Amino acid sequence: MPAALIHARRGALRHSFRSKADFVLLAPEWCRMPRLMARNGFGLIAFRDADHGGPRGKGAGSDWAWRHLAAVGVRPGDGMVLALLTQPRFLGYWFNPVSFWLALRDDDLIAVIAEVNNTFGQRHSYLLIPPDQTPITAETPLQARKVFHVSPFQDIAGDYRFSLSVLPDRIAIRISQIDGDGGIDTAMAGPLAPLTNRTILRNALRRPGGALAVIIQIYWHALRLKLKGATYRKCPAPPDVEIS
Repeated sequence: MPAALIHARRGALRHSFRSKADFVLLAPEWCRMPRLMARNGFGLIAFRDADHGGPRGKGAGSDWAWRHLAAVGVRPGDGMVLALLTQPRFLGYWFNPVSFWLALRDDDLIAVIAEVNNTFGQRHSYLLIPPDQTPITAETPLQARKVFHVSPFQDIAGDYRFSLSVLPDRIAIRISQIDGDGGIDTAMAGPLAPLTNRTILRNALRRPGGALAVIIQIYWHALRLKLKGATYRKCPAPPDVEIS
């Protein structure tokens, strides 16, 4: 999934940019990988179960996600599929600002776990589900209190508001952090297509670097913010719980 990304900072010090990145949508419990994509090994691109679900590098993958979904009444069976929207490793390198565990029942989105990583080696996840478990659409109000340090130029304050549209041929996600007049608006959207060796190779040639290109962009825009006069905040300890 080649996704268009938008990131815009609101408030007295404004900053915005647009870019593109490649995501994959996988059902880790049963999916088969193309030859150019390895699972738990090295490939042009790769997926490692330990990269997701729990502590970074020591994750339990879909077992972790199912455990937390079961706590709110979402369990396997009855047409339920658990998929992961994420950026894969590129030539072994991995960094992913946010991945999304998507619990789908008969193509309807029922619940979401947003798995957030910062550049300081920390992770925290947000579980999003409507109180009545009605299907999630782009109009469904989903909100979470910000409790995790992401950007060193933003306070841990305010709320996140999520909008998710998951269709058979397209995914669009918007996340707004609201903190008074300040905050950040982010969005990603792109078409879904079968994951083949040809698409992997084509996207690698069009956007080489994958996750490495993402981390370079993060540090480049951090430098630009610092030059604009943004105040740097030290990274605190992560929340005591891994999911909220």
